[in-house]
Amino acid sequence: MQNPFSSMQSQNPISLAQQSVENVHRAVKQAQSHPSEETVQNARNALDNAESAISQAEGRMNQEPIERAKESLEEDRLNLAQVENHLT
Repeated sequence: MQNPFSSMQSQNPISLAQQSVENVHRAVKQAQSHPSEETVQNARNALDNAESAISQAEGRMNQEPIERAKESLEEDRLNLAQVENHLT
């Protein structure tokens, strides 16, 4: 699967937001495959970081990557909620 964010240059606010979303995706996948309080908490922390990074990137010139990042983040948020429901 090709990374839809790979064309962005690193270290600008948009690419940092995209990298944060990728980190969320990895953390949620980890929580799905190894559900535990620790992996869920790691995913929650990654979500918080990504939301902050997206907030900082909003208002930049090209909003298309930010919108894609938000959509991806929402999917991961739903997946994490499913993991959390199975833990309780």
